[in-house]
Amino acid sequence: MTPFVTGLPSSPGTASGEIVLTSDQAVAARGGPVILVIGHTTPADVPGILASAAVLTSGGGFSSHAAIIARGAGVPAVCGATDLRIDLTAGTVTANGRVLRAGDQISVDGGSGDVFAGVVEIGSDDELPAHPGGGLGIGVRANADTPRDVRAAIGNGADGIGLCRTEHQFLGDRLPLLRKALADAAAFDEVVRVQRADFRDLFRAAGSVPVTVRLLDAPTHEFLPEAAEANPMLGVRGVRQAVLHDRLYRAQARALFLAWTDVTDAPALDVMVPMVSLPEELVWAAALVRRAADDVAGETGVAVPYRIGSMIETPRAALLADRLAVTARFLSFGTNDLTQLTYGFSRDDVERQVLPDYRRLGLVHANPFERLDPGGVGALMEIAAGKARSVRPDITLSLCGEQGGDPESIALCARLGLDYVSCSPARIPMARLAAKR
Repeated sequence: MTPFVTGLPSSPGTASGEIVLTSDQAVAARGGPVILVIGHTTPADVPGILASAAVLTSGGGFSSHAAIIARGAGVPAVCGATDLRIDLTAGTVTANGRVLRAGDQISVDGGSGDVFAGVVEIGSDDELPAHPGGGLGIGVRANADTPRDVRAAIGNGADGIGLCRTEHQFLGDRLPLLRKALADAAAFDEVVRVQRADFRDLFRAAGSVPVTVRLLDAPTHEFLPEAAEANPMLGVRGVRQAVLHDRLYRAQARALFLAWTDVTDAPALDVMVPMVSLPEELVWAAALVRRAADDVAGETGVAVPYRIGSMIETPRAALLADRLAVTARFLSFGTNDLTQLTYGFSRDDVERQVLPDYRRLGLVHANPFERLDPGGVGALMEIAAGKARSVRPDITLSLCGEQGGDPESIALCARLGLDYVSCSPARIPMARLAAKR
């Protein structure tokens, strides 16, 4: 059977349903399952993704916003279907000369990237793929942002939560709160209140497994659409946002430590500072987090045990890992951005516009956003690991990018001596098989 359109297999699973063209339509649907067909997604579209049986996008790729959210939620997704044309005014989607309308049925195979018109029985392969080696001795944790994600991850055998992305807690109807706080410091009291409840629920779901919480890391344009930047992925995000709005991380850290005191038998806690490229940024952020911990200890009488660390997302951070290790007790390689910045590739564009031709011509043999590039990104990781351990031999090293669920990438991480990899909850069984836990 000829597919209606083919894109990048971005979140495994199959589903059939009626086409809807906006997130609001997906949320409002009251009939059978729907498939969200959209150009690309933003944080405002998360409720629509969660309400859909599957997602199909014309833009993005394996590490795009839609793909990451869909994988975390266990929603099948095909992204980067470049032949797809969406006409919101006419309510149509067109691909390869064929026109479908909103309300028509399609079937999505997130494992192959194929999308078919109509309701089609798509066979699934329940066997996990072969993997290199075995007995790698590397842990497997999960990227999980909500109690539901955490429970799914632990149910799949995750050793812990290697990445909780706090920006994902400000999606949908929470967006106005963060926008208000970034414009008016008085609103941060409400940020503390809602984040305290978020973290409390997260800790209770985690139980005894360790949890790493990343302070907010999101491009400004996703949360403040009126704040235009020439290149948002290289703009005001991560720790840079916190430097400009220092109450942001203060509020998150306060909420985090207060939540820990609320929970009996709370988990071991790591606090991660994202998008660092200057060791001085980490020193500044760590001092801010420590002040929040001291304030909570003074108010509650509880000194929360925690470790502070950093996400290695920039080549400069990798090359200066020894200086980061003076402050950091752990370092986690955020290989989505580290790959993007090492290659100079825009991950939302290159996957659909460049890599297919590069692979056809034999210029690359794998998508580096799915499988670690050993010669470039892997080399930076090796340098960073060696430098960090020269300063702090017992430092914890991990990977929390999308490559964390790929067997060959896991083998490379094991050779580099990383302590664990972290991936989407649905990919935990494959990752555990590869690691031979």
